[in-house]
Amino acid sequence: MSDNPFPLSREKLLDAYRTMKTIREFEERLHVDFSRGDIPGFVHLYAGEEATAVGIMMHLNDTDRIASTHRGHGHCIAKGVDVHGMMAEIYGKSTGSCHGKGGSMHIADLSKGMMGANGILGAGSPLICGAALAAKQLKNGGVGISFTGDGASNQGTFLESLNLAAVWGLPAIFVVENNGYAESTAVEWAVACDSYVDRATGFGLPGITIDGTDFFAVYEAAGEVIKRARDGGGPSLLECKMVRFFGHFEGDAQTYRADGEVENIRENRCCLKLFRHQVESAGVISTNEFDVIDTEVAALIEDAVQCAIAASEPDHADLLTDVYVRY
Repeated sequence: MSDNPFPLSREKLLDAYRTMKTIREFEERLHVDFSRGDIPGFVHLYAGEEATAVGIMMHLNDTDRIASTHRGHGHCIAKGVDVHGMMAEIYGKSTGSCHGKGGSMHIADLSKGMMGANGILGAGSPLICGAALAAKQLKNGGVGISFTGDGASNQGTFLESLNLAAVWGLPAIFVVENNGYAESTAVEWAVACDSYVDRATGFGLPGITIDGTDFFAVYEAAGEVIKRARDGGGPSLLECKMVRFFGHFEGDAQTYRADGEVENIRENRCCLKLFRHQVESAGVISTNEFDVIDTEVAALIEDAVQCAIAASEPDHADLLTDVYVRY
């Protein structure tokens, strides 16, 4: 193996690839199982966007808080939420992360700092202001990170959160995952500025736009804004330009996409292919090492599915548990 030119050790590079591959296999499997009618509820897949979640989350620990979107599986896995618990949750089983009550759009694990996926657009941003305020008051060095899509960035809650975080100097990072479409509406038709960085500037926040399919670009930029927040420098905005391989939701006919668009981005803008090419070309990790991870991840996802299928459904007696806080 040659010298490592990357900002991560070989072990961390392997960890990064394993996590991205786990997200990809998780989502590809859900695509198949949902189409067969095996999964209840609605599903929004993160496939194609893995480099952003992993590149950011590798800087975090369990004390740091994140708030996700309806497209939250990738954020969950990158933040360390158990894959078996997630799969069971999506299958609506009692062994799920939220005992089968949240489903795909509301997975949460507070022990990992995952405050929850959220079916309400833009709803994670004010939650993260609260988490960041708590970290600031506790002086524990923690940060809060909200993930928002390009469509949800037009919500008042998101814009109000930018202002609040700026006024209070919160250790918060607002990530705009710009995959080009607000459901089926192209971003050019829905946003009245050239860049989401302009939104940050309007509230006195620094912002940066990066290629969200390039793991190393995400890792570097995220490291800078997260360190700034930890050091008391206040909030920032990070726009990640990325692609999604599937529709807005499972069952989306995607008639708004050009012929061959999905095939083109799978071939030329796949973050896993880009990562492997960069690392293999540098001679840091071999093709065989990556292939071994692929095999192990496939086995993990298969086991998670089979365990979810075999698990029991929530009992009627569980209907009102976890609804009200008991002190």
